[in-house]
Amino acid sequence: MISPFQLPPHPSAQAAAAEVIKRVHAYMNAHPESELHRQGKMFGVLVVEKPDVSSQNSEDYLAAFSAQLDGSYFHEGFVPPIYEMSAPPVGTSRAESQRLQRLLFANYQLVNGLGESKNLLEIFADEKPIIPADEWFNREKTKDRFAQRQKTYLPPSGAGECCAPKLLQYALTHNLRPLALAEFWVGAPSRTEIRHEGRFYAPCSGRCVPILRFMMQGLPLNVEGVKLHEAGVRLNEEIEILYEDEYLVVVNKPSGLLSVPGKNDEPSVESCLSHPTSANPDGRPVKAVHRLDQDTSGVLVLAKTPDVYKTLQAYFQRRDILKRYEAVVQPEEADSGQLSAVSQAEGTIELPLLPNPYDRPRQTVNKEHGKTAITRYKLREPRPDGTYLIDFFPLTGRTHQLRVHAAHPEGLNAPIVGDRLYGTLPDAAERLMLHAAEITFTHPVTQKELHFCVPSDF
Repeated sequence: MISPFQLPPHPSAQAAAAEVIKRVHAYMNAHPESELHRQGKMFGVLVVEKPDVSSQNSEDYLAAFSAQLDGSYFHEGFVPPIYEMSAPPVGTSRAESQRLQRLLFANYQLVNGLGESKNLLEIFADEKPIIPADEWFNREKTKDRFAQRQKTYLPPSGAGECCAPKLLQYALTHNLRPLALAEFWVGAPSRTEIRHEGRFYAPCSGRCVPILRFMMQGLPLNVEGVKLHEAGVRLNEEIEILYEDEYLVVVNKPSGLLSVPGKNDEPSVESCLSHPTSANPDGRPVKAVHRLDQDTSGVLVLAKTPDVYKTLQAYFQRRDILKRYEAVVQPEEADSGQLSAVSQAEGTIELPLLPNPYDRPRQTVNKEHGKTAITRYKLREPRPDGTYLIDFFPLTGRTHQLRVHAAHPEGLNAPIVGDRLYGTLPDAAERLMLHAAEITFTHPVTQKELHFCVPSDF
């Protein structure tokens, strides 16, 4: 089976998705009252092999939609739900509601490629609790409450109702061999998450990954056709040093390398610069003052002492550091994105951001609970292929800020090319086309102004 996390999906899954999109569009035309006109939905396809492999046409595909479509779990041509969940009666107490949810999750039996069966309570037994959006920024003040939640944790709402688990469950219980899976959005774009018509997305990390981790056991996987970023181990002499003194170091970070060490000890700028070499036997004990996404390249500042780190951190918090990023973006539609109008060739985007608790590290636009995020932008040049070279000037430093502000319908409505989380990955894009090109700040010790400019090769 081709991994469901492969982006872009296998061509056979893309072809099946195109057929489903046509069917859904026909449904939308016949039902102008459908919810899809107001808020789209995730759909999925699973290419399968039929038991009779001697047949000339042994491959087929299954289709599914997440949760309900227009109030129903059942629509012709789509697989049924794994278990038809009903909402707890209105007015029930919290304790009674949790009891009913626990009962429903216990009846949600899923199978895997080894022929084993587990319910949702068993699958999520060792998972960390998901913090609701309205409590995210208060979690430090309520540690005791979250510790208690760990003891009574239930799977996240909607677990098991997404496309991937529904498709795999149907295939594994009907003697169909899974070959390739893809999930994609159809209908109006989402106003919170970044979801656009016809775009492919990987399964969500909070609801689906624990389930898929179980269901895919026993299924032979391959990664046919996947383009992977292979950072490898880059020692310090392979990272371009732009400036260095006894207090700090400024580097040009390559795309594909983490800024700080990850959970699995992947190589990072910090670890690589701290690694002893013949040119620098003691290494450079450094700490990144700010971070660039793994796939973002460009100017990164690291401190060599705790005092310098604290001072530079204060600069960032006071917005005393000026930054400019270069990016290549692709408008969703030629006549709907802000970039298509000359009069809007520059402007400011203000969309508050909040981590998506069900799909980390993806961020969402949340105007009620999100933190302030402000980006100035300026169009530099349109290109013959329909993309645009643009400058971003972030006034705040939220996670994935530029990527979300570029892709969101209320932002530029133009995802950064090569963005696997918020856009799509054209065959021509081998990386995220985002580069930290310029930074200006005052040296925390000498008080001299430092300015670094490393243009991209976009």
